[in-house]
Amino acid sequence: MERNVWRTSSRSGSNGQCVEVRDRGTAIDVSDSKAPAAGTLSFTPAAWGTFVSGIRTAGTRP
Repeated sequence: MERNVWRTSSRSGSNGQCVEVRDRGTAIDVSDSKAPAAGTLSFTPAAWGTFVSGIRTAGTRP
């Protein structure tokens, strides 16, 4: 993931309503594109990695 650049999921549609993620190196920020004034959530890279790993594992279950 490129650092300090907001990116959207490849699975989000073209309607602009998606979750955005930014890697700042020391933190991973998550934002809701349809509610930017709501702010961001920040996670440590380790916590984000655990979250993403969990999603991938859940996606392989029947």
